[in-house]
Amino acid sequence: MRIAMWSGPRNLSTAMMYAFGNRPDFAVWDEPFYAPYLKATGADHPMRDQIIAAHETDPVKVADRCLDTIPAQKPHFYMKHMPHHMIDGFAFGWARDCVNIHLIRHPARVIASYGVKREAMTQEDIGFAQQTAVYEKVGGLVIDSSDIRADPERMLRKLCAAIDLPFDPEMLRWKAGPHPNDGIWAGHWYNAVHQSTGFAGAEGPLPVLDPAQEKMRHLAMPHYEKLARLKL
Repeated sequence: MRIAMWSGPRNLSTAMMYAFGNRPDFAVWDEPFYAPYLKATGADHPMRDQIIAAHETDPVKVADRCLDTIPAQKPHFYMKHMPHHMIDGFAFGWARDCVNIHLIRHPARVIASYGVKREAMTQEDIGFAQQTAVYEKVGGLVIDSSDIRADPERMLRKLCAAIDLPFDPEMLRWKAGPHPNDGIWAGHWYNAVHQSTGFAGAEGPLPVLDPAQEKMRHLAMPHYEKLARLKL
């Protein structure tokens, strides 16, 4: 089984990668198209030069690896993808040979969390429109990060059942600290998840946004709501 897990940033995506990576039957890959996206677009992201230097930047080679031999000869492969990395011209046919899952989170929470790490934030950076576009291309399942945080075991059991994968309790815990499959960008983005050993508890009230952030939330909400109606 090859899982393509699609989500925007600050969306429980790294914790989900750790959950699947803690299973002995899964290899995982952290944002394969990030370096190609940065090189092709010139986007000014934190650690841009280091990312391009450390990771494969050819989108054709990355696409081929998505369907190539699974690392470490594991039976299953989990790929953490961000929809906004899939710009026009990047091969996308490989995704049709994967189990596609779309991880969503309320835009207010994404925007508030992303803003802590990066002041220069655009609608493209948070990827809501791109995520609905990916869903329209490949379909798949939808799961909400808030539901996972509220009851991790129930939701992961539900997800595994939906994709005909036996549940493994090892998905609920992992060792604190950096993980060997982290992208080099982990040094900037993953400090909170590196302190964790499992999923955080249920989320509280929605954060209060400033006027610019509120405008972004307003534009993102229709995309979130469209997918939220389809969630497990």
